[in-house]
Amino acid sequence: MAEDILQVENVSKIYKLGELNTGSLSTDIQRWIHKMRGKDVSIERLAEVNDRSKKSDSKYVYSLNDVSFSVKRGEVFGIIGKNGAGKSTLLKLLSKITKPTKGSIKIGGRIASLLEVGTGFHPDLSGRENVFLNGAILGMRKNEIKARFDEIVAFSEIERYIDTPVKRYSSGMFVRLAFAVAAHLEQEILILDEVLAVGDAEFQQKCLGKMEDVSKNQGRTVLFVSHNIAAVKRLCTSAMLLEKGRPKLIGSVDSVIEAYQDYGVDLEQGVRSKIPGNSKGYFTNWKLEGQTPQDLHTCFSGENIQFVLEFKNNTYLQKCQIFLRLLYDEGTTLMLIRSHEYSVSDLSLEPGTYNFKFNTSLPIKTGKYDLQMAFVCHGEVIDEWETSTKLKVLDNFETLTQDSNSGILNVKTSFKYEGVDTLNLSYT
Repeated sequence: MAEDILQVENVSKIYKLGELNTGSLSTDIQRWIHKMRGKDVSIERLAEVNDRSKKSDSKYVYSLNDVSFSVKRGEVFGIIGKNGAGKSTLLKLLSKITKPTKGSIKIGGRIASLLEVGTGFHPDLSGRENVFLNGAILGMRKNEIKARFDEIVAFSEIERYIDTPVKRYSSGMFVRLAFAVAAHLEQEILILDEVLAVGDAEFQQKCLGKMEDVSKNQGRTVLFVSHNIAAVKRLCTSAMLLEKGRPKLIGSVDSVIEAYQDYGVDLEQGVRSKIPGNSKGYFTNWKLEGQTPQDLHTCFSGENIQFVLEFKNNTYLQKCQIFLRLLYDEGTTLMLIRSHEYSVSDLSLEPGTYNFKFNTSLPIKTGKYDLQMAFVCHGEVIDEWETSTKLKVLDNFETLTQDSNSGILNVKTSFKYEGVDTLNLSYT
């Protein structure tokens, strides 16, 4: 059994809303009186769950509340959850940027953290100088950094700009260089918080491959926070689901992802390019119609079904187009359908709520599939939504005997044979 390199025991973090001081002299006096009377004056008594949907008079909230877990050496540990669940706060505690209100954290090695674009970089220094600066901040010696410098620059693919001040770098160039430094130095633990989303798709795949290498071949530990469920599933060996500052589930990556996808279905799940209620329009829901199972997000393989995409329109829109993409495995497109290919060439909409319907059949193997939908007007993306409520495809009675692992497609076929130039032999 591998040893634990990280142990988090009963950790809580409480933040005060508004002013950093107590707010008034009367509050200070009240706390002093309570203390003199022997009453509990700790902020833990005043703190509440961090629920953004509810109003409260309390000025203290639990960003994290009684979190305990351990990570073994060489493990890739995923942390997922909605916005505001406490993921970034946890990583800041592990990186020693801030201290927990209570609880203990035991770390058995040096940590390299990449929590946001530009972390540990000085804007007026060149990329070359920042490699040494960032390495020093991470606890590396100059000779160690020199030995890895060429490898770091080659991985980042910005050699042409390595002597340019980084204040002239794009956010993508920042991430390339910062990740390259963190991934190639000799820290035992690598912590990443969604920063790879800034990079292009090719570099993201390159980074995922590097993280697999440092964990499997170099025995280093990775803590990975991301809303990209496909990346979490590919990379992580175990995971934790955070909900309102508390661990909802800790276990295998498949079980944690399934719990994340199944609980509390609402618009915060998945990835959106627009904020609902603050745009010209946005998707509000999706479901299936015409399918045999009663579940609104489940169908049988090969069955004729209808995708219904509900859209809330806030203004008058012209030349609208609706796109629906079905994804499988690591985000590979299985199918892409467009409204303007089906007799609707110039769609105009008044303000209101609409149901866009696509009729199709899915002759595919059993499993769960991701959906992406987009609403475009005059070439402008009004809303784009990658839902985390997956489409579930089941076998029907005609396909129960088929091997569900034989491939992606599950189409009906027939077979026959006939003899050609067979010396007049007959077949019965």
